[in-house]
Amino acid sequence: MSSLKEKDRPIVQLLLNTGTCPRCIFRFCCVGSQAPYKRPYKDLMKELKEFLKKNPEEDGIVCFEVPDPPCKRIRLENTEEGPDDLNQNGVLEQIPLVNEDNTALESSAVKVCSVCLGILQEFCEVDFVKKVCQKVKSADYQFTSFVFSVSLPPQLSVREVSVYNILGYLNAEKLGLSLAKDDIVQLKEAYKWIIHPQLSEELGVPADGKSLFEVSVVFAHPETDEECHFLARACPDCFKPAKNKQSVFTRMAVIKALEKIKEEDFCKHFSCPPSSPKNYCVALEIQCSNSAVFVAGKYNKYSRNLPQTPWIIDGERKLESSVEELISEHLMAEFKADSFNFSSSGREDVDVRTLGNGRPFAIELVNPRRIHFTTEEMKGLQQTINNSSDKIQVRDLQLVTRSAIGHMKEGEEGKTKTYSALVWTDKAIQKEDIAFLDDLKELNLDQKTPLRVLHRRPLAVRQRIIHTMESEYIDEHHFRLRLKTQAGTYIKEFVHGDFGRTKPNIGSLLNRTADILELDVESVDVDWPPALDN
Repeated sequence: MSSLKEKDRPIVQLLLNTGTCPRCIFRFCCVGSQAPYKRPYKDLMKELKEFLKKNPEEDGIVCFEVPDPPCKRIRLENTEEGPDDLNQNGVLEQIPLVNEDNTALESSAVKVCSVCLGILQEFCEVDFVKKVCQKVKSADYQFTSFVFSVSLPPQLSVREVSVYNILGYLNAEKLGLSLAKDDIVQLKEAYKWIIHPQLSEELGVPADGKSLFEVSVVFAHPETDEECHFLARACPDCFKPAKNKQSVFTRMAVIKALEKIKEEDFCKHFSCPPSSPKNYCVALEIQCSNSAVFVAGKYNKYSRNLPQTPWIIDGERKLESSVEELISEHLMAEFKADSFNFSSSGREDVDVRTLGNGRPFAIELVNPRRIHFTTEEMKGLQQTINNSSDKIQVRDLQLVTRSAIGHMKEGEEGKTKTYSALVWTDKAIQKEDIAFLDDLKELNLDQKTPLRVLHRRPLAVRQRIIHTMESEYIDEHHFRLRLKTQAGTYIKEFVHGDFGRTKPNIGSLLNRTADILELDVESVDVDWPPALDN
């Protein structure tokens, strides 16, 4: 076969006799062409046997020795002769080639591969591909391409090192060749070469490494799970518990340990080549997921009894709904998402209205089944939200990118916001008593963390600026105050002083007790998301 060279003959013979599948043999022979891997398994096995028969120098026998390195055992479990093939020094003396009457290798076509544990056998077949595609189709996702990911048992790395060690000695001592680990085709790469075309054909869309739709398979092999455990004793620093990991034997931890452990120590604890397993791997999970979709807009809040986010204290809900929920419930339903994350440019208190052009917000929709919406469909979705409640309204609803959301948060404290406050004073006032407020410009404040938010914000003194104020006299105890302030200013505390924690404040400026009765946000000066023709 054109993919293999004469120099590969001893490697092919050794690996076949030790229970290695044809595709793994190609990998260790450094065959970088995709075509051979995609051929039917039975054809590959037949062609490998034909390749071994063609020996111009020997009549049915390939003779070579594998020098026995310190502490290394060679176990050939799939040969008829068994232990008799090994001399007293553990040296492999002769391996018979395959002929019509020789059944030494016949069973290797049905044995579980000692290296890939069946990944490049059972799980490359049509039945498994159809199983994956049925899972994808039943999940009802919108997608125009896919990226395929696979999670392999970490013990596969141990088995590959075992094979690499024995082949390294074979190449160096007998053939005078060197085998570089980087030249060996990675198992994941070979598997994707085989599986991608089949998935593409069955799903009707191309495989694309940049696709937002992912099909993932998680493999496990319980029979050999403990094969990694000796590494934890040899390299304990490589295996540290992690909160989000069920086991310390992650693929990366095992690879790190394999890079660290000395070859002679490895061979003391693990057979070279690896033993043949009884069972194939199992596909623990077949999952689909779409990358998150981001929707942005601006909302107005007209209720003084509606929090921005769910108001829950000690597990008890205080109010039945929130701005976040009134918007997200419709988006979740239309996008068929698993969950969502809400963010906004600042927030208002439960009793504060948001008027004007509204407050910018963005919602991340996690793992949505539907991702394609036309402009008209987004307008219809916006109208659905607005018709569902008289407490809020949204505008400029649109799909945005993850990076675009950064515009909402960029330089947030440097932005300005405009408020309208209804102020009460204990002592009677006249119009001229408050007129001077209109002349105050760029008033600097020192605001210690308000008592009402001290339970969720760190204690600090924050410098904020009141850019301008405009007063409107109502009666002896009431006036309206319009303020343009630096974002992040606590307006309620600026009015009543918060027991002296905000200095100066309206009470100290007027030399009397002041309190705030109503507060409205009239504008949030963040030019995002772009205005649409609503």
